[in-house]
Amino acid sequence: MLNVVLAIVVIILLTIGIVWVIDRFVPKKVKPVINILLWVLIFYLGYITFMSVYREIQFNQLKDKRYAVVIERLKDVRDTQIVYEEVNNEYAKDFESLIKFVDTAMVPITQRRDTLVLDEERTRAFGGVETFKTIVLTDTLSYYSVKDSLFNGTDRYKNLMNVGVGKPGAKFKLEAGKIENIPVFEASVDKEVILYDQAQYLIEKEKQVVSVDAVNGPTLKVGSMEEVNTNGNWPKNYAKE
Repeated sequence: MLNVVLAIVVIILLTIGIVWVIDRFVPKKVKPVINILLWVLIFYLGYITFMSVYREIQFNQLKDKRYAVVIERLKDVRDTQIVYEEVNNEYAKDFESLIKFVDTAMVPITQRRDTLVLDEERTRAFGGVETFKTIVLTDTLSYYSVKDSLFNGTDRYKNLMNVGVGKPGAKFKLEAGKIENIPVFEASVDKEVILYDQAQYLIEKEKQVVSVDAVNGPTLKVGSMEEVNTNGNWPKNYAKE
């Protein structure tokens, strides 16, 4: 867009130069008409320049608001997947399983403690001299509801699959699997879905962005199917912690 703005500025300056030349060399009878036409052109190009800049400012403001909503929903997906994996040793591959888990799951609260027990094998090896060993016991203290813990008893978990902004009815893409026997998952949505009603050239520019303070790449996502992590691809300025 910068090249377009520079080109328009150059044209405006050239037009002003032409006005000056006309003022100096064109017969007086023709001057008024030509000057009016040229000034109209100058104002028109100035308007185009202003709107091109203003339109991008509006786009960035809208983008930030929509990204903030999507990020909060992706964080809900991530938090739910983490608890799901703690219980099932794998991540959910679809939202139906994830929502059902939140609806019904009671997760144990445990405590680990060391205790001494008789080591029968070593006791026999030492001719009956009692020998002890330390083992770790896990006690279940109580249980907590996933729904109450993560969602404060609300039913917003029932909409985990919904992007919430942008294209009506848009849903996140959810994948899960393993990398070297380690569970991984990824929830994502294309930026074009979030910004579907904006100018296409601005959407394409946003999908190609690479910056430390922006959402890089064509999607907004959390987790990864290519590496073991549960992070989102957004910078801190986009989400409340």
